[in-house]
Amino acid sequence: MTEYEKQQIYDLRIKGVGYQAIAAVLGQSRDNVRGFCKRNGLDGDAKVVALNVKEQMKNHVLCSSCGMPIKQKKRGRVRKFCSDDCRRKWWNENPQARKKREAAIYTYTCPQCGETFSCYGNKNRKFCSHDCYIKSRFRSEDDGI
Repeated sequence: MTEYEKQQIYDLRIKGVGYQAIAAVLGQSRDNVRGFCKRNGLDGDAKVVALNVKEQMKNHVLCSSCGMPIKQKKRGRVRKFCSDDCRRKWWNENPQARKKREAAIYTYTCPQCGETFSCYGNKNRKFCSHDCYIKSRFRSEDDGI
């Protein structure tokens, strides 16, 4: 069984699909799928497995992004993700989960290009981009660029 097939079994089992249906999709025998699920803690009623996995993600036993087990440290903040890559991926896929305050959004006009721009959390910003900063800082009027 390949890693791709193992990941598919895991994903389908979390969604509540039974052994027979997974075996039909992958072209494996039902017993192969059932054996893999038993070895990896995915055995039992499919709907209960799906609920258990969701509950484990909520309790931060499994990664919120990929569903792999998280190794928690003894002290400090509870980890929600198994790696930095999973954390970045989850936040990029779920921008609505960010809590942005309206008071921290500032609107400015760039002194170089004259465009209006807004930024979050930086009340000292002057330029809309790094390019405008470089043009303003290092190019003089007689350059003609």
